[in-house]
Amino acid sequence: MSTTATALAVIVIVLIVIAAVATGIGQRRRSKDLRRRFGPEYDRAVAEQPSRRAAERDLRQREQHHDSLALRDLDPNQRRVYADRWQRTQAHFVEEPEAATREADQLVTQVMAERGYPVDDFDTRAQELSVEHAETLGHYREAHEINKVNERGQASTEQLRQALMHYRALFADLLGDRPATGKA
Repeated sequence: MSTTATALAVIVIVLIVIAAVATGIGQRRRSKDLRRRFGPEYDRAVAEQPSRRAAERDLRQREQHHDSLALRDLDPNQRRVYADRWQRTQAHFVEEPEAATREADQLVTQVMAERGYPVDDFDTRAQELSVEHAETLGHYREAHEINKVNERGQASTEQLRQALMHYRALFADLLGDRPATGKA
């Protein structure tokens, strides 16, 4: 092999190594960005998908679909109306916790619809919320599970209280407030 051919082979190998390293760095950066954006939902997606790559593809598709939505913030009057309705729902919990929990679910869904989120089914709502509301999405999932038990008439008052607290966290996030804490 000539010196020129050897030098050319070394250059090609070096370029291949550089390309592989750059690809690896880019992939790690994209994974890190997705992990930061989706928080706990990233881990959930990885656990549900056959591979990390498939989970990340799903999360990127969620981002793309989310970007196509015509989402809007609530105006101050709308926020006030919904906050007042939440206060009534929360007060209603004392007398009828089962009904108040259903009301909380409906109120969260109405706020989502008002903001422009699709509300056809829970899975669609959860996927769309995961892009901007990943930190409170876990609360929504928990509340939804408890509400399903409530619909069967099997939820305890403590479970219903927990559901209302979970709904309140997402509700506050959707209104643009910090998630509320404290007792329902």
